[in-house]
Amino acid sequence: MSHNNAIVLYDVPSTVPQPWVPNIWRIRFILNYKRLPYHTVWVELADVEATLRSIGAPPTSYRSDNRPVYTLPVIVDPLRSRSNPTALSSASTIAEYLESCYPARPVYPEGSRALQTLFVHHIQDVFVKPLLPILVPLSHQRLPERSQAHFTNATPVNHPQLSGPQREQAWRAVKEQFDFLAATMDKNSGSDGDGVVAMGREVSYADFALCSVL
Repeated sequence: MSHNNAIVLYDVPSTVPQPWVPNIWRIRFILNYKRLPYHTVWVELADVEATLRSIGAPPTSYRSDNRPVYTLPVIVDPLRSRSNPTALSSASTIAEYLESCYPARPVYPEGSRALQTLFVHHIQDVFVKPLLPILVPLSHQRLPERSQAHFTNATPVNHPQLSGPQREQAWRAVKEQFDFLAATMDKNSGSDGDGVVAMGREVSYADFALCSVL
């Protein structure tokens, strides 16, 4: 299919070929699961705001001085309207849009949206928190040189490279979260052992939020 007839996913490049941003992976999983045609446009961090403004993407949030903040993921969907393609930002907004416009292979099983929202909130605000001191320095190292300084300035908390006891303590905190998550997921296995995802047997948005971090 021509790129003109495919959804555009905006992503951040690194020095390795595999995509690396968890929130963008979340949308990539949904596009693949729903079997929607798409292609990736790679945008260095320093160019994100200018690029998103140029395509009419809405800001993700606003600073205290009311200045808009532009972040990825962003998609542009020409499949719905070629004359006026839809540009969307924020992983949760994009996920709900894709579910509404392309309901085949649903990622929100009926009646599960509230519980999935709570699960995703836990993944983002609790499960990921002890991983940040480990992941942020590694992410910085894998960025193209031009984006490294921008990444440092844009990251709200400075996480220097850990070593010795600090690194061991960080990994212990990570292990505690993984153990808790494993015990929670095991509750779905039951006697037959088949419930391996957040909803038991139905793949859902919650699974993509978790897998994007992993």
